[in-house]
Amino acid sequence: MGFEELLGVNPWTAAFTLANTIALFLVMKKFLFKPVMKVIEDRQQEIDEMYSQAGSAKENAAALEETYKQKLSQATQTGERIVKEATARGQARQEEMIRQANEEANAIRAKAEADIAREKKKALNDAKDELAGLAVDIAGKVVGHSLTDSDQTVLVDRFIEELGESQ
Repeated sequence: MGFEELLGVNPWTAAFTLANTIALFLVMKKFLFKPVMKVIEDRQQEIDEMYSQAGSAKENAAALEETYKQKLSQATQTGERIVKEATARGQARQEEMIRQANEEANAIRAKAEADIAREKKKALNDAKDELAGLAVDIAGKVVGHSLTDSDQTVLVDRFIEELGESQ
């Protein structure tokens, strides 16, 4: 055997090599490519399903976020309304208390004025009575004799009238 036989092509060896390659390809296709392709397809389905679930979860999260925002807005509005109502009730109560205090103060003032007027009238009457008694005593001393009850009454009435006119 020479160098040419090593480099030369033997048709039987080439056919056998081609048959071996085709058989190997068919065996690999049956036992390797199909299972590998099935695994790749299954994995692709899992990935597609995961993307689908992620999309659904994202949509659900967006819907929940919108619901949360609406509820938060409603709660804020409700809180503001409650604060406004409480403020209005407080102001109304404050105004009522001020009105009652003013009424009580006016009633106390009116009673005090009536008491003052009554005391003033009483003091004037007491002063008139005392002055009348003094006037009768003085008149009795000036006239030099004692006056009768009817004379005293006439003198006292005239004195009180004159005193009342002078004021």
